[in-house]
Amino acid sequence: MPQHQDRAEAPAAASALEASAAAQRAQRVADVVTRLRRALRSSIRTDYPWESLPMAQVELLHTLSAAPLRVGELAARQRLAPNTVSGLVGKLLDAGFVDRQPDPGDRRTARIALTEAGHRQLADWQHAHERRMAAALASLSPADHDAVMRALPGLDRLAEALAGPTEE
Repeated sequence: MPQHQDRAEAPAAASALEASAAAQRAQRVADVVTRLRRALRSSIRTDYPWESLPMAQVELLHTLSAAPLRVGELAARQRLAPNTVSGLVGKLLDAGFVDRQPDPGDRRTARIALTEAGHRQLADWQHAHERRMAAALASLSPADHDAVMRALPGLDRLAEALAGPTEE
């Protein structure tokens, strides 16, 4: 094979290796995040075994803690289909954690708001979650604890990059 062909193939081979390494790094991050999310969901049951709210409902409560929203706004923020959010909201209404309020800007629509019971439920869940996370962080070596804490800004920016712009 002539030498000029080797030089032309070298950048392509290097590019393929870089793409493969990037894909492996991305897969490793995705695997760790998936395991961490699963561990967070299941570990909460250790300190909060009576809690039966699915994570999707907890996430809706958390989103609604900032302000009441219309179902469409809530769906856009959660990146879920409006009919999925309507079903979740229905279950939260039945549980007494949210209620419908008139929308001051449009009387034809309603906003979903947390009730006092919803605020308490969310606060209880967050406190149990914080206790569990604090215990897990305390079990790490100082070096691992520091590495986790140093990674947080980058993970936050990664979450923002993955979320992209939200539709309001």
